[in-house]
Formats: sequence, structure tokens, C-alpha cells
Amino acid sequence: MKKEIIVNRTLEETKVAVLEDGRLFDLFIERRESEKILNNIYKGAVENIVPALNSAFVNIGTEKSAYLGVDDIIAPDKRDNDKIDRLLKVGQTVMVQVYKEPINTKGPKVTMDISLPGRLLVYMPLSANIGVSKNIEDKQEYERLRNIMYKIKNEGVSKGGFIVRTEAEEATEEEIRKEVNYLTRIWTSIDKRFQEYKPHSRIHKDLGIVFQTIRDHFSDEVELMHIDSKKELDDVLDFVKIISPEISDRILLYESKQPIFKVYGIDDEIRNLQSSRVFLKSGGSLIIQEEESLCAIYVNSGKFVSRNSQEDTASATNVEAAQEIARQLRARNLGGIIVIDFIDMKKASNRQKVLEKLREATKGDKAKIKIWPITRLGLIEMTRERKRESFFSLVGDTCPCCKGLGAVLSKESIFIKVCEDLEQMNVKMHKGKIKIKLNADILSYFLDRKHRLKEIFNSDFEIKEEPEIPREDYQIVFE
Repeated sequence: MKKEIIVNRTLEETKVAVLEDGRLFDLFIERRESEKILNNIYKGAVENIVPALNSAFVNIGTEKSAYLGVDDIIAPDKRDNDKIDRLLKVGQTVMVQVYKEPINTKGPKVTMDISLPGRLLVYMPLSANIGVSKNIEDKQEYERLRNIMYKIKNEGVSKGGFIVRTEAEEATEEEIRKEVNYLTRIWTSIDKRFQEYKPHSRIHKDLGIVFQTIRDHFSDEVELMHIDSKKELDDVLDFVKIISPEISDRILLYESKQPIFKVYGIDDEIRNLQSSRVFLKSGGSLIIQEEESLCAIYVNSGKFVSRNSQEDTASATNVEAAQEIARQLRARNLGGIIVIDFIDMKKASNRQKVLEKLREATKGDKAKIKIWPITRLGLIEMTRERKRESFFSLVGDTCPCCKGLGAVLSKESIFIKVCEDLEQMNVKMHKGKIKIKLNADILSYFLDRKHRLKEIFNSDFEIKEEPEIPREDYQIVFE
């Protein structure tokens, strides 16, 4: 698989696209006026304790207070099934890290279990555990990395725990030690700021989106990172010299006059993300409906018909859809509860094949995913970790016409509403002119039925366009 990272930097926005075999799989956007707080660390103050929820709300200086559950509290005397009012007091200062961005009306979620991710390791200064990524399947390599970490820990180089990331596979002991020192230095400076800063202060800001992508996505599979900004390139190379100098020769400046996202076809992919319909190569399609509580995805066979049977058509379409759904989840950053309505299949073997294809296709996803077995109705329920707002939540606004419903009143419905109002106004008794002012989209429908209005109310109506009137509104004027 050919993997590339493409960076587009403008005055107001930075976009990072991760391509696999030329197709968009991950898209990260950072805007100047909508700064993200994910993974930032704060010196907060407990504002309110809610025993019924076994949780607390912490003032970290953001617009909305942060939610802290009892499971995310670190305390030396904490016991199983402990109550939050025994562990925290109102006004108490706590160090917390944001693990979920505020979404819609909900504030951020925070934890006291601090973690500092590097490219090879994740450092947990308040833990004592050593772990190695399960994605490292070679047992010898798994044990080698585990032994290196225990060796470093036993030397007392740093306190706390570490998780060895998949990217550390085949890394040398020297490279690992270098990152251990780098992460522990960051923690020392954070701890110092916690002692010195006032409550409600940010004491550590996570890396920008470009550096996060290098940290989390720049693996041996990445052949090229193309950046269209000289300043951004220089900053990236300075960063890479510290954490992983061996990858610097794969990070290059894009110098063409053509926009980088246009050349790589990413602009077209982004436009497609704005649509709720996704077309499959076979002729089938997906309908993706994102709501606050869950995301529903429907699979349609469309024009595709198998030569063999309806069962084969459903199975082939569903297998293709499973692969595309895995890509769409990442590209659109969809999270929370996801329900997929696959085309009905009678054979249990076909249902299992689709389930396995979905699980296989989501393996490369950095977000935590859990998938339940497919039901006899062809439904799959799954969850995907949601840390940031979705693509559409970031770039879109609620439609002023439909108010987020996804539909507006039909022209016929508006015509009926106008007739009801005219009837209540008893217009048959009015001897003067009656004007009906409408949105331009509705005008022709009413003009075609002007005779019907005269027939009902025995009056002449002047029907006019009023550009400033919203589509579903109208004005009735008596002269």
C-alpha cells in the first residue's frame, strides 16, 4: 500500500490529508479561529460535584465546564466503587487532560490520568505499567521492546509507565531512550507549571495538527510527506530532527503553482464528503445520515445486479460497502454509535463474510472501534471513538430553511397553508386587492394555481415574488 501525507497551509487554515493508494482516508483540519483543545492539559478547579452521576464539573477556563467522571480520577487512596464526594472537594485544584472535545451542547471530557504521546511511546507519568502494542505480532520483537522498557524503568531513568506504540517496531534502544528523555522533560515542565500557574490555566498545549500527524501516522509505510509551505516545512524538519531524524528525507516541499489538494485530487474528495450519498463502483450506494445521538448508514444495491441470484447481488454489494464504510468513517471522522443497514442476506455464511470484511477494513483506524455481530435483518451495530467533531460539524452550519431536518415543506403544503389563512381571514368579504408575496422558488407553483384561488375565494389575487422572504414563509397584503 502506498501511503502519503499531504499538507496544505493557508492564512486561516491548515489541512492534512492521509492518502492510501491515492485515496483519502484521513482528513485533519485546523482553523485559526476554532482552536482545538484535545489532549491539552489544564490546572482546573472543581466547580460542582454531582453525587447522583458520581462525577464532577471542573472549571478549566473554557466556555463550558469540563466533565470528570469517577473512573478518570487518580488518587492514592482510591478504592473500587468509590464515591466521588470522598475523592474530590469543591474548590480543589486538579491537573486534568482533555480526551474529548466539546461537541454541540456538551462540554469537554477530562481525565486526571495524564498521557503524553510520542512517535514511538506513550508516557503515563502517574502510572506504573509497561505495555506493548498488540499490533506488534512478531513475538521476538514484542519481547525485545518489552525488555528494553523494563531495563530503562529499572535504571530509574524516569518514573511512571509507558506504552510502546506500533511505530516502535524495529526501533533501536538508543532511539527509544531518546524519546523517553524527551517525554520526561515535557512532563517535568508541565508539573512545574502546575505548581506555579493559577487555577483555570492551560499548562500544556498539544502539538499542532501537522506535528500530530507525524507523531501518529508517519510510519514506515509513508513514502512521502508533501508540504506546500516553506515555513511549515522548516518547522516540521526542526521537530523531526528531535524525535526521528531518519524520516526527514521523506518530507519535501511542494513547489508547483497548482494548488496541492487539486493536484492530488483531494479537493474533489472533500466535496464528496459534503454529500450524504456515496456511490460504489458496482453501481450501489451508501446513504450516510449523521445525527447527534447516532449515525445511520444505509446500503443500496442501485443498478448492480448479479448474474447468479439476488443473494449474490446483496452479498457482493455489502462486501464492497463494508470497505467503503470503513474509509468514510475515517474521512468524515464519524463517531459514537453507528448503525449500518446492509442489504438483507439469507445465508449466515454471507452475513459472516460481510462482518469479517468490515472488521478487516477498520483495522487501520487509529480510533477505538467495537463491532457487534450482524443481525438477521442485516443490521450491524458498532461504536467508534469520538475525540473531535465530525467533518461536517466542523465545516457546516444548520440549514436556515430546514433547521437541520433535512427537508422543507413541499410547495403543495405551502399552498394549502395559504388557503387556510385566507379562509380564516374571510377574504370573500374584502372588496379591494389582495397580494400574496412569496419566495421565488414557490412563485411558479402559485401562478399555475391562481385560477384555483379565484375559484375558492371569488377574489382576484396578485401573486408577486419577494426575494427576502424565506422559502416556507409568505405575506398576505390587503389593499
